[in-house]
Amino acid sequence: MFENPNVVLHCEKIDKIYPGTKALDGVSFDLLKGKVNVLIGENGAGKSTLMKMIAGIEQPSAGKMYMDGQEVYFKDTNAARAKGIGIIHQELSLFPNLTVYQNIFMGHEKKKGLFLDDKEHVKGAEKILKRLEHEIPPETMVGDLRVGQQQMVEIARNLIQDDLRVLIMDEPTSSLSAAEVKVLFKIMRELMDDGISIVYISHRLEEIMEIGDHVTILRDGKYVADADVKDIELSWIVENMVGKNTQYHRFERGIDLSKAEKILEVKNLCLPKKGGGWLLDNVSINLKKGEVLGIYGLLGAGRSELFECLMGLHPEHSGEVIYKGKTLKIKDVPTQIRNGFALVPEDRQRQGLIQTLDIGKNTSIASLKDYVKGIFLNDKAEDAAVDKQIKDIHIKVADKKLPILSLSGGNQQKVVIGKGLLTKPTILLLDEPSRGIDIGAKTEVFEIIHDLSEQGLSIIVISSELKEIMAIADRIYVLSNGKLTGELTGDEITEDTLVRTSYAGLGTGKSA
Repeated sequence: MFENPNVVLHCEKIDKIYPGTKALDGVSFDLLKGKVNVLIGENGAGKSTLMKMIAGIEQPSAGKMYMDGQEVYFKDTNAARAKGIGIIHQELSLFPNLTVYQNIFMGHEKKKGLFLDDKEHVKGAEKILKRLEHEIPPETMVGDLRVGQQQMVEIARNLIQDDLRVLIMDEPTSSLSAAEVKVLFKIMRELMDDGISIVYISHRLEEIMEIGDHVTILRDGKYVADADVKDIELSWIVENMVGKNTQYHRFERGIDLSKAEKILEVKNLCLPKKGGGWLLDNVSINLKKGEVLGIYGLLGAGRSELFECLMGLHPEHSGEVIYKGKTLKIKDVPTQIRNGFALVPEDRQRQGLIQTLDIGKNTSIASLKDYVKGIFLNDKAEDAAVDKQIKDIHIKVADKKLPILSLSGGNQQKVVIGKGLLTKPTILLLDEPSRGIDIGAKTEVFEIIHDLSEQGLSIIVISSELKEIMAIADRIYVLSNGKLTGELTGDEITEDTLVRTSYAGLGTGKSA
């Protein structure tokens, strides 16, 4: 029996044991009523696992949960939903082959006689998307949307639940632009005004300080500390998360980039948009040997499309790509991998990983041709290469034969990076490489990027995080609405300049 009028849900000494690991170890957690309850910790700390217990996706190995003074047990998501609990997953759980309105009303269908009332579904979808200030046509196929738009659909499908009492948000802003984050925060405040309690998981510490009411920190599956946001500072959060105060520092370069050779030049790259207009409008950039080049811009600026063109995913593009002094005829992805290009995509689940394969195979899948002996695969050589990559980029894994989904989000991302590196690229394209990675793992990834560039690898990085891109990039191109609006170097690289340049041309069609 547990009763506290300020607590909507109480977890008492929750354990969760998976084969070979204890994901949660005696964790107690109070979900405060009508508040934003922030849950943070490094990747693998147990945050998402604890939320899966509350949402009925997983069941505890030991421990109890209480709501309204009574013990509750959720055998599945329907049981949790019946108690008013909804969850927005870090990894999107949408149906790409269905429309926006079908995804929003999945499990909450309205009927007219014996048939589904699609008119009501469309009307309801329009209403909730308007509230989210994201008026996507409801008949659009979800598979045709960008990741940020899909994230808003994921949020919308939870907001239509009439009896919602608890909303769990696992990294809801990882794919959203700054403007979309503001809209989300406004919605969160409205939900709290309606008495709804929110659990908010995020690696963006500044967001936590802005929107959070109470913070609980987990480390290695255990409770570490909790406090009201008004009583703490960022340094307290970081110290409790990782045991030390980690700050991004700008890397000092050991090479003189002013004398470095130009390895890639893109001239007047254009990519047409379905229905007219341009996703990329005469974009010209260059990259030097050993350089870390940053690409910054708002969602929809054309950043990912630039990478997709360079990797052969958009043969319909026009413009000239000069690689090592020669004009490159970009045909397809395998040809670009052979040419020395590797891409770490933004959406690791859909584009970076094969979920039915183990950790080792996911790491080696793009470079298997290097381990062929005659007509057979040289398992010994493959294993040695995978082991070295796991060691080099510090992937926390007990056994590479385990399923890829047994890894935390941050370690999955490292596997995708390792897969790209095993193809021995000349140019590495990193699209949001730190998305969903904790602050400790981010620092490791940035060090990997720096070390690779010092070894002569040329790297282009897309990041939505101002401080990150300022810390790791030697030079930054800014895109806005498909156009190049700025090239920043040295002292020009400031938060203010990056933000102003990223908004240049929006709504005017003109570049800065």
